[in-house]
Order: sequence, then C-alpha cells, then structure tokens
Amino acid sequence: MKQKVTAVFDIGKTNKKFFLFDKDFQEVHKEYISFDEIEDEDGHPTENLPALQKWLKEVFNRILEAKEFNVKAINFSTYGASFVHLDKNGNPLTPLYNYTKELPENVVNSFFEKYGPKEEFLKNTGCADLSMLNSGLQLYWLKLSKPEIFKQIKYSLHLPQYLSYVFTGVPLSEYTSIGCHTALWDYNKKDYHNWVYEEGINEILPTIVSTETSINMNYNGNRIKIGVGIHDSSAALLPYVRSIKKKFILVSTGTWSISFNPFTEKPISDDPNNKDAINYMRINGKPVKASRLFLGNEYKVQVKKLDQLFGVNDDYHRAVKFNYDTYSELLKDFKYCYKWESISDEDMPNQTNKSFKTYEDAYHQLMTELVLLQIKCINEAKGGDSISRLYVDGGFSDNDVYIKLLSHYFRDIQLRTTNASLGSALGAAISISDTKLNSKFLKKNYALKKHVPFIISD
Repeated sequence: MKQKVTAVFDIGKTNKKFFLFDKDFQEVHKEYISFDEIEDEDGHPTENLPALQKWLKEVFNRILEAKEFNVKAINFSTYGASFVHLDKNGNPLTPLYNYTKELPENVVNSFFEKYGPKEEFLKNTGCADLSMLNSGLQLYWLKLSKPEIFKQIKYSLHLPQYLSYVFTGVPLSEYTSIGCHTALWDYNKKDYHNWVYEEGINEILPTIVSTETSINMNYNGNRIKIGVGIHDSSAALLPYVRSIKKKFILVSTGTWSISFNPFTEKPISDDPNNKDAINYMRINGKPVKASRLFLGNEYKVQVKKLDQLFGVNDDYHRAVKFNYDTYSELLKDFKYCYKWESISDEDMPNQTNKSFKTYEDAYHQLMTELVLLQIKCINEAKGGDSISRLYVDGGFSDNDVYIKLLSHYFRDIQLRTTNASLGSALGAAISISDTKLNSKFLKKNYALKKHVPFIISD
C-alpha cells in the first residue's frame, strides 16, 4: 500500500530542495539541486527560471509515478522579494530580477517625491529603504523604465505563488509574500498602500487569499491539494506559532540572524533609518516585527582571520566550548576588540586588536561582541512586549559559546534551541494541513533543548 505524503518544494537562492512528509510531518524523502545563475539584460546574475520550472515538473511527475508514495498535497516555500511578471498567455515577460540588483537612484527618488515624505511612507509600510528588496518598487520601476513591457503584464506573482501557478494555472496573491518588506502594504490600513491604486498596480496583482488556501485539482490523473505557496521566513515561523501558546521570540540564525516577534501590538519600528528593522506577515495577515543582523556572514569573515592568525585548520572553531574562566577574564577589563567588515556598530574600534594569547581567548572575545550585537537585535524585535520565551534555530543553535552567552544575558527568559533543518519546508507542509499542533510537536520534530544560564560566583 502506498504511503500518503505531502510534497514540498523549498526553493532557496542556492539550493533547491524537494521533500516528502508523512502524516506526522516526518521527512520520508529528500532531494536537492542547484543551478548556475543566468544574467538579466543588464548583466546582473539572476535565477535560471526556465531550468527551475523544468526541474519542478520533472521531479513531481517522477514522484507521482513512484510505487511507494501517494501524494495527497503539495506546497511551495521560497525566498521573497521576487516577482515573476506574466503576459496574457501565462509566460514570463522578464527575467526573475534578483533582489540584490540596485534600482536606479532617479527612480527611487521620484517615487518618494511622489509618495513621501519618505520616513512616513516607510513607517506605514513597515519597510526600510532597501532598493529592489522592496519588491513593490520593482513594479514602479518597470512602469517608469520599461513601459512597453509593463503594458503587457497580465499578472505579477511573487515567486511562491508563481510556483503554485506552474501547477494550477490559477494566479493568486497571499499575505506572507505581500508582507515581507515589499512597500506594497499599508499596515495601518490593512490593505495595499494608496500608491498601489494610484499607479494602477492593483490591476496586475491577483486576488489575495489566506496562505492556508489550497486548490483541489486533478493533476495528471491524481486528485491533489495544491497550496498557494508561502514566503520562507514566515514558513519557518509557522510551526512555532502553531504549537506554542505563550509569547516568544524566534531567533533564526544563519548568514542573517533574524529575530521574529509575532505577538507585538506595535509592529512598526520608530526609527525609519534603521535598515535592519523589517516586517513580515503571518499567514492570517497579522504583522510580525523583525530585526536582522548579518551574524553568520561576519562570523565567517572573522573566524577565517583567526584561523590564519593562529595557524589552525578551518574547522577548529567548531570544537571550541564555552569556558567560564576565559569569559570571566575578558570581562575584568572589557574592551571592544573587533572591527566588523559587514556590520556597522558605534562601539567597534578603528582596527581589530590582535593581541590575544590563544585562539580560545580571541574566539570568546569575538562571540561576546557578536552576542552583544545579537542582544540589541533581539531587543529591537521585542520592543516593549513582555516575552517569556526565546527560541534559537539554525546554524548557531549548536554553537556552545553563543548559546551559553545568550542564555546568560537573557537569564530571565527561558531559552530553548531547536534543530529546525527542515524549517521553511515543514512550515509549508503544515500551512496546508488541517492538523492541529500541540506543545509536544517541537520536542518530537525539532529536537527541542532547554538551556539553563550559568551562575556567576563572587
């Protein structure tokens, strides 16, 4: 008898993954691939959309024919701030413009001259000024700079919804994609911002549906529930929101460390110039206050320098455990020692102090300074809310020094780590299921661990 499964395509910038989950959300199959990027008309690297679409169909058709699986549902989780513009025949009109591409300065300036003041606009839309990462401005840019192409657009779909469209042919919009710093949504009005209507952009944005929406279809002779897709950061947050009743902050660590507060009544940052204070949306349209830190990137840069300075191998840092005596010693006459390369901070010195006796000393100093930055980031997301729990997942969840320091500084809050390697894929599967999650879900599926802060002796 075939095993009933939910399929998920989890599309990252680098790796494209495909999962099958059983009824208990246990992974029963996984495969992944990566494609070389292609270039847009300006020579900027971008996603190879035709190759991605071909792979989606090939993988899914092969799984449907497999003797061991009975696919009952499929959903899609992808990175955000990316649009696919379709013509009247449903074909992409442009490359999938990379969110790292800079919008022309004159376009951005003209936009804020028309719809500013800038600070007020950014506050209302829960954004910082992030160029193409404000994906709504891509539509304004196309209308202004490429009017002949813009006139041909029948629908503009965010990437998760485009992948759903590949399988259903039904164009839709949903909250998590609209809400990720797109500059499209007015958080006060709970509707598209006025500029969307004034520019006629609303005419090419399909009907908004809940992220939990699915379309029951006969696909290649199989009755399948097809989801509308979900933005990956919101997907990663979903299993926590569904299974935890008390207020919490989730710190999702990796190249970026993003602190999510899904419970705030005050989602918009008071500082419109803070480019690291951003907003996301939950699947029901409620705002999520978030703050980001380029933690993993800076860690990688600094550890490489330490490896060279002390002549150790590339993996040496992984074995360093928290040492209370080393930490106590550096606290006695604490000074900031590291000059960051990818983070701007008022406390950092003009150049890095390299006068460390051992690698362990230098590493503890590095982690202490990074954790102090992490604390600022968490507090930005926390705002004035009373939070009782802190969850950490991703790459730093098993970094002993990071976790020990974080639990020490937040000793009044319960700190737990999870091994959420499935992260956004599992969230995508859950979002289209009717299953209710209980408090044991994280322990069972995410290897939940509690952490007790160390005690400082006099």
